[in-house]
Amino acid sequence: DVQLVESGGGSVQAGGALRLSCAASGKTSSFARMGWFRQAPGKEREGAVVRNTRTRSTYYADSVKGRFTISQDNAKNTLYLQMNSLQPEDTAMYYCAASLLYGGGTSSSDFEYWGQGTQVTVS
Repeated sequence: DVQLVESGGGSVQAGGALRLSCAASGKTSSFARMGWFRQAPGKEREGAVVRNTRTRSTYYADSVKGRFTISQDNAKNTLYLQMNSLQPEDTAMYYCAASLLYGGGTSSSDFEYWGQGTQVTVS
């Protein structure tokens, strides 16, 4: 059974940085796509960063482009999200997601596996 466990969230002042981690029970190299989604109160879950784990082709939402960077360490089966220049509008619950299927999109319905989320609050 696949399990994804996020960590690294917290509270930070505007302009600060955080690094989120997502530890996978399976091999990250076995997933076709992995990504980070976020959901702010009263809003829909949105894809922030999605990566094809084989080609390393990466989608960044316009709102995070140039500030967020995704990376993966296959030896540790861990996905990371480095978030710099954080702003109050980045406040949300951040979720790690994974899919075994290639060719999917960047919406939450395109991912089969989810972590429990980690809260990021920027003030």
